Amino acid sequence: MERKFEQDLGGSHHHNPCVEIDMEIHKVETPPKRSSFQKIKNRLKETFFPDDPLRQFKGQSSKRKWLLGFQYIFPILQWGPHYNLNLLKSDVVSGLTIASLAIPQGISYAKLANLPPIVGLYSSFVPPLVYAVLGSSRDLAVGPVSIASLLMGSMLRQEVSPTQDPLLFLQLAFTSTFFAGLFQASLGFLRLGFIIDFLSKATLIGFMAGAAIIVSLQQLKALLGITHFTKEMGLVPVMSSVFHNTKEWSWQTILMGFCFLVFLLVTRHISIKKPKLFWISAGAPLLSVVLSTIIVFVSKAQHHGISVIGKLEQGLNPPSWNMLHFHGSHIGLVLKTGLVTGIISLTEGIAVGRTFAALKNYQVDGNKEMIAIGVMNVVGSTTSCYVTTGAFSRSAVNHNAGAKTAVSNIIMAVTVMVTLLFLMPLFRYTPNLVLGAIIVTAVIGLVDIPAAYQIWKVDKFDFVVMLCAFFGVIFISVQEGLALAVGISIFKMVLQMTRPKTVVLGNIPGTDIFRNKHQYKDAVSIPGFLILSIQAPISFANSNYLNERILRWILDYEEEEAAKSHSDLRFVILDLAAVSAIDANGVAFFQELRRVLEKKGVELVLVNPVGEVIEKLQKADGTNDLLQPNNLYLTVGEAVSSLLSSMKVGSSSHG
Repeated sequence: MERKFEQDLGGSHHHNPCVEIDMEIHKVETPPKRSSFQKIKNRLKETFFPDDPLRQFKGQSSKRKWLLGFQYIFPILQWGPHYNLNLLKSDVVSGLTIASLAIPQGISYAKLANLPPIVGLYSSFVPPLVYAVLGSSRDLAVGPVSIASLLMGSMLRQEVSPTQDPLLFLQLAFTSTFFAGLFQASLGFLRLGFIIDFLSKATLIGFMAGAAIIVSLQQLKALLGITHFTKEMGLVPVMSSVFHNTKEWSWQTILMGFCFLVFLLVTRHISIKKPKLFWISAGAPLLSVVLSTIIVFVSKAQHHGISVIGKLEQGLNPPSWNMLHFHGSHIGLVLKTGLVTGIISLTEGIAVGRTFAALKNYQVDGNKEMIAIGVMNVVGSTTSCYVTTGAFSRSAVNHNAGAKTAVSNIIMAVTVMVTLLFLMPLFRYTPNLVLGAIIVTAVIGLVDIPAAYQIWKVDKFDFVVMLCAFFGVIFISVQEGLALAVGISIFKMVLQMTRPKTVVLGNIPGTDIFRNKHQYKDAVSIPGFLILSIQAPISFANSNYLNERILRWILDYEEEEAAKSHSDLRFVILDLAAVSAIDANGVAFFQELRRVLEKKGVELVLVNPVGEVIEKLQKADGTNDLLQPNNLYLTVGEAVSSLLSSMKVGSSSHG
């Protein structure tokens, strides 16, 4: 049936309309009854299994179920049988390309974590092999990353010196990696991936930008040739150390470092402007390592103020399970370091995987990725590897190079293996300055100014969160800056829960539609009605606020109507369409509000409550005063129509 409000504004925009209604009234249905067990089961399913991973097993034979189960645990069994020579050609090209980037980056990031450079190569060999078997992303290129390396190095260095006690530092790094992997895998097994969602986009952008600057500042030691450099990470102590040690600056180091840094930045710029030339920036780091090593070897520059890596051990990863420390005074430190680096690396890895999956139109299972990355780090911790994840720079190169499957990670790992077995002596004369230049070039892309500007335009509070993360990392510390930003984000979430939005609705002339009067300037009030929309679940956290806010709306209405000499308030209508849930405090809120309104001679009317709200109100309201037919409607339009009719009938009979 056609619904309409025919309004006569009485010649004045401020006069309340006289409304003629022609509308069918629909009954509000109560939801079908379910047992408490069914409700708990459904809630747990929606919380922990929103993707319904078991749906693929329905209606399958036992043999097929076993096969699907193995394919779910080991995704390589899903695409492996269909692998062919054409796919291999693409994966070989992309694997060799990312290997050329992974080798110099692996050495550089290990130094960033205050670990022996060889550990960075170990971490680029075993973890990619594990991920190729367990991971679901076709584009993710696995290995050490700058931010996790910085976090691990800075957190462990607070209690243990990597120079005075290098063996203990290495043991703590492996143990932290074990706990990081255990935490990551546990999140996947227990379906708790939503925990990492507390790192909002604004938090990550600010944190990454601040960490990128801190990482870059740390490279001033290598790029300037300073030997006595501060162990602190903040902007002020680093810059103070740089300018208090000007006598240690080496012009040979500065000249060579500046040249290679400019070369790497130019190649990066070319590849950004022309993505088809990705191979230029991908190969530039390895080319820089080769050229700088040759220059140092030929000119004997190590005797003229240019520091070099030195001798690296040859051979594959030695086992390190006997180096894991699960007791002693440092257990708290490794647990904290593992937790922080685990969350950050997991967030980065899953974000990178989903980004490239969206570009190629396939799905990445977040929980399976957590398990894959976690198992990868647990295995890595027993094979002399430190924390690894999917790196954005390597994954972008992998994607642009045409990777088709995770075999590209296997090709990269094989290339690193060959390097470990046969090419280690070639890195002896590689200067530290080129590693610093490689790191600066890699992390500069983490400063995302366009994204920061977009956040400023969209949400000023998020922009403040981003700035807190950024300045917290730069001026306080990496982990405390991150904690500050997460804390502010949680405060924002709590604020939204405790102070839900309520708006006054008015009628759009000529329709039965009611909308926010602040947003729709043409919307007009109905005489005798205060129509409010509550736009959040009602719980113990906000029930008192809502009660006070609604009573304040009523006072505002009464003052406004008294000034205009209009009719008294007869009905308060609450649109509950956006109230997805209530608790015991929420039920008490409705009961208390109804009692307060009754004393004022005002009726409380509920519109479009969802099933859970109706169920709880029915159970709590023995007399069903809240849910009487004349107090419960499907739409605001129907509520106003019915109540106006009853008012008209009442006034006629009274007359």
